[in-house]
Amino acid sequence: MTQRPLARADEYRRFETIIDARSPSEFALDHIPGAINCPVLDDEERRIVGTLYHQTGAFEARRVGGAMVAANLARHMYAHFADRPANWRPLVYCWRGGLRSGSMVTWMRMVGWDAQQLAGGYKNFRRHVVDQLAELSPRLRLKVICGATGSAKTRVLHALQAQGAQVLDLEFFASHKGSLLGRLPGQPQPSQKRFETLLATTLDAFDLQRDVYVEGESPRIGQLNLPVELVECMRAAPCIEVRATLDARHAYLLEDYAYLGDDPEALATQLGQLKQLQGGENVRRWQDWARQRALAPLFSELIAQHYDPHYERSQARHFAHWAERASVAADELSPGGVSRIATEILAMEKSAPAPSKT
Repeated sequence: MTQRPLARADEYRRFETIIDARSPSEFALDHIPGAINCPVLDDEERRIVGTLYHQTGAFEARRVGGAMVAANLARHMYAHFADRPANWRPLVYCWRGGLRSGSMVTWMRMVGWDAQQLAGGYKNFRRHVVDQLAELSPRLRLKVICGATGSAKTRVLHALQAQGAQVLDLEFFASHKGSLLGRLPGQPQPSQKRFETLLATTLDAFDLQRDVYVEGESPRIGQLNLPVELVECMRAAPCIEVRATLDARHAYLLEDYAYLGDDPEALATQLGQLKQLQGGENVRRWQDWARQRALAPLFSELIAQHYDPHYERSQARHFAHWAERASVAADELSPGGVSRIATEILAMEKSAPAPSKT
């Protein structure tokens, strides 16, 4: 039989179908964008084969595992591939580009399909993601959207995107709003690897000759770390500050974080993390408001006593061009108001030269 053809990690977009032959748990942790999961061995089968390998040796593990692989391949042939045309050309990968993806590719090529195996498997794709983040991040023409808590920065990003701008929505990829109270109900954060794959795929699709708008973030969003190269690029980029009134910010927070009232005890627990910074008396009062679902006074004091006192100092410390930032004033943050902010940002940025990176 002829040697199986191998594809490079940067060629995955050339294939109409990408098949991940790893187990469901490996797939859930991260996978190539657009891939479908057709396990050659599922999680329990991998456990059984691994146990046999360590207890009785390679032959018995391969004998039992081979039967499992054959059964699974036959099932996938009927369930997923039966209607594929003769000119179908899938890409198949496993962890290292070894036996699991190799077995599937061999079967497919025996049928007559031009199946390709990803050289080095997911492990090689993972290196490609890390390299892409390091190579593309410094080349981005970033413009950082800043603003005190409650300034609707994420909605401004969405409005910019709706008006044709390139946008990097880090909080969307992280499934987290980026603050102490930023955990989204019922939405666990992705793995660090999945987060980085989503970022790299997005960066790779950008036109590097055009501006990219991003929200000013700390190096960590929830439990996820931003790539160091991206953080450095953000820190050196020009800033645009949304200067919303206190009343507008308070109203926005009550709308955007209304769900926090659905689980008062969870909110009180989160607020408990502020005891060292804000003192036990303040935090106990805030926890009482949380349990009473009294979000209006809670948010007023959080803005005045926790978020705002640290805002400008932290911005000046983290962003090299904070002193010469542009700004957009806003007295209301309705959808129309946010759209006007985006329009003003795009208008001012058309003629503004980007400062040199330091």
